[in-house]
Amino acid sequence: MTQMSFAARLTRSPIAFERARGADVAALYSDLPPEMRDLIAGTAGCSPFLAGVMTREAEWLAPALAGAPEAALSAALADLPETPLDTLGEALRAAKRRVAALTALADLGGVWPLEAVTGALTRLADTAVDLSIRRLVAEEIRRGKIPGAGPEDAETAAGMVALAMGKMGAGELNYSSDIDLICLFDETRYAPDDRMDARAAFIRVARKMTALLSDVTAGGYVFRTDLRLRPDASVTPVCISMGAAEQYYEAEGRTWERAAYIKARPCGGDLAAGAGFLRTLTPFVWRKHLDFAAIQDAHDMRLRIRDHKGLNGPISLPGHNMKLGQGGIREIEFFTQTRQLIAGGRDPGLRDPTTVGGLAKLAARDWVPLAVARELTEHYREHREIEHRIQMVNDAQTQLLPTSPEGLARIAAMMGEGDLAAWSARLIGRLSRVEALTGDFFAPGEAAARPELSTAAEGVVAGWRSYPCLRSDRAQAIFGRIEPEILHRLQEAAADPDEALRQFDRFLKGLPAGVQLFSLFDANPQLIDLIVDICATAPGLASYLSRNSGVLDAVIGGAFFAPWPGAEALRKGFDAELDVAGDYEKKLDMARRWSKELKFRVGVHHLRGLIDAGEAARAYADIAGVAVAGLWPAVVAEFARKHGAPPGRGAAVLGMGSLGAERLNAASDLDLIVIYDAAGAEASEGPKPLATRTYFARLTQALITALTAPMPEGRLYEVDMRLRPSGKQGPVAVSLESFRDYQMTEAWTWEHLALTRARGIAGDPGLLADIETARVEVLVAKGGAARVMPDLAEMRARIFAAKAPDGAWEAKIGPGRLQDLELLAQSFALRAGAPARRVEAQLRIGPRAGFVSPEEAETLASAYRFLWRLQAGGRLLTEKPLDMEAIGAGGRAFLLREVDAESLEALAARLAEVTGSVAAVVNRALGEA
Repeated sequence: MTQMSFAARLTRSPIAFERARGADVAALYSDLPPEMRDLIAGTAGCSPFLAGVMTREAEWLAPALAGAPEAALSAALADLPETPLDTLGEALRAAKRRVAALTALADLGGVWPLEAVTGALTRLADTAVDLSIRRLVAEEIRRGKIPGAGPEDAETAAGMVALAMGKMGAGELNYSSDIDLICLFDETRYAPDDRMDARAAFIRVARKMTALLSDVTAGGYVFRTDLRLRPDASVTPVCISMGAAEQYYEAEGRTWERAAYIKARPCGGDLAAGAGFLRTLTPFVWRKHLDFAAIQDAHDMRLRIRDHKGLNGPISLPGHNMKLGQGGIREIEFFTQTRQLIAGGRDPGLRDPTTVGGLAKLAARDWVPLAVARELTEHYREHREIEHRIQMVNDAQTQLLPTSPEGLARIAAMMGEGDLAAWSARLIGRLSRVEALTGDFFAPGEAAARPELSTAAEGVVAGWRSYPCLRSDRAQAIFGRIEPEILHRLQEAAADPDEALRQFDRFLKGLPAGVQLFSLFDANPQLIDLIVDICATAPGLASYLSRNSGVLDAVIGGAFFAPWPGAEALRKGFDAELDVAGDYEKKLDMARRWSKELKFRVGVHHLRGLIDAGEAARAYADIAGVAVAGLWPAVVAEFARKHGAPPGRGAAVLGMGSLGAERLNAASDLDLIVIYDAAGAEASEGPKPLATRTYFARLTQALITALTAPMPEGRLYEVDMRLRPSGKQGPVAVSLESFRDYQMTEAWTWEHLALTRARGIAGDPGLLADIETARVEVLVAKGGAARVMPDLAEMRARIFAAKAPDGAWEAKIGPGRLQDLELLAQSFALRAGAPARRVEAQLRIGPRAGFVSPEEAETLASAYRFLWRLQAGGRLLTEKPLDMEAIGAGGRAFLLREVDAESLEALAARLAEVTGSVAAVVNRALGEA
């Protein structure tokens, strides 16, 4: 396609508005085909500016237009890199005239789509900026004004870079665009005492570059250049250090500046330094949580622009601003950029600098309906083409439609339309449609009327304005729009509205801030249903949510209510997020955020009956296993930077207890042990080598810190290492040989019981396989010992003596409860020398090995399902011992549904019956009946 000639690719032509002028210009191109002369005539007849350019550049343009337009564009720029500074300005102006004519003809003739037209103009701008900076910096170096810089530094502009912003940054320059630049320099290339001299030189370069590009001479101008998008432009020089810019954005950056940086890219000078600077701004531009507060910021900005420009009122074409007016280009850009700001921090795939590309990616990820994205894309292309034609008439930087019928007819003619009335009607329809599609997104909805409240409820609500989350005027304004809806739904959805209101009050009181969360509710009313459901049913989950409100972002992501993906899919997702997380601390924070969101997802699924307690237990174990396995390589790599790679085969992490059995609840901590194989090595090899035992002990401590350290996103898990050989007195990491020897010669029966649930989580596959072999060997060798059941009976007695059940609804500790049942299941696996880890699988060993009868086995299995549902449900509802009054009517209803009981009385009777039956089976198995 690109090799075809200009004439062969024509699909349309403007209607000559001033035929005589058009014919005179076309006569200069008599060697071109008739259809090309018609295009030139129509273009010259509509645009006095282009008529002048095509007359002045006819000698160069005529042969260039005979070939492919892409070749002509390259030829227009070909000689610029070799042009010296003293003639660069006029050479760039000549190139600008030629590119202006080429792009106009390719646009008006339908040869290039919008992206090719704007791309050609941007390519010229990039070339002009880059050459100007490098030539001017070279001159400063020649004059000795940049400390320590030599001629070779000119190629990277001695650390100075121009960032292209706005349409230039996105490759979307319009026909008569200003170019928005931010000029920076890399101060780290200079000694502290030299930085002010370097800064002064770069300020001169920025000023001279602006003059070189913007000054109007007999040859015209290159680009009007605007440097006012830099940080705090009213008080800062035209070029500042990257460090100063970064500090500004961290401390004072505003939403409009975040939006501007969506399109930013380095375009001239030290491109690598510019790219590095943009990477440092990633957390500023792309927030890690969904940022629905950006909607209000963008809406306020739209209104300020309209008020400042006087652009309110009904849409009328004469004088309408195609960029800033209602239904204009800026509306589509704001719509796209704001949605990108909302979700782009969580989904890097949304970070597209172009408007059309951004809409496509938003649609692909269901942030914008596909039909809306396609329609806005079509309107955007049409609007941009009209904008170009407005500017082509006289090379004016304007987006205003002409005010006269004659002027509007000229623009219609440039669009190939001879019927002004029909063209005008279609355009008004497009503008109105864009306003409708984008306006609803930005405009805040009207607040509903508040429902009637009881006296007690009024007292609760009256206290809200004193809470930390409602201290700011902005938070109060947003909350005021959603408060009536929250109160309505609390009354409609809850079994006891006043009780649900008190639970919501606790949630609100625990919030440290409100603007982001309230904006999230305002933009996504379905979340109000969810928070009402949680507050009315699960006060423990509501308390967790008030401390971790960022987890609500996951609800908006689309897959929140999808079936559980399983460990393998979780692992792939975790690894992908970890790869882009950045440094070590960011990886640890990412793991915490990832884990919190998924645990919240499991809790909501369990609460709403989408999964049962057993499925929730497996899902919680998937999360923990993937998090530990995923972080382990990062922990090892970070530790190895100082102390060298792990000796031998390194270390493996084993999950013990509930993690090993893949049976966690919402509040579980993790039981871990670490086993290593140094393969005979006595020490590591690194900058600070360590003896083998010390190395793995400190590596294990590094893992514990990675999991437990409080960070901005909280802790990942609490960790218990007491199941390691010798418990608290033993080393935190043990060699495989020592582990095997200890288990065979020194371990107590309770340690062998614990070993029945050990499961490899992370580490070298070969090492994990050898550990598993050793585990089974120990079980086979030690399970037949006569002391197993007497030891178990003694351990059981000590447990019951040490800790009484936590209230009447205790499901875990006490005779016939979960711990009792699980110890018996572990004894089955140990005595049979079986590798089974999960409780259900271990229970099935009992009747097969003759330890219990089939009827007793069924009693145990049924009891385990009941007790686990009561335990897991209780841990979801509250972080304290289960108190039926404290969890409220909604919580009680959830628990009764979980255990299939009609009333609390029936639940109490069932609990007594089940625990009595289990205790009897355990007693018989231990010979105590």
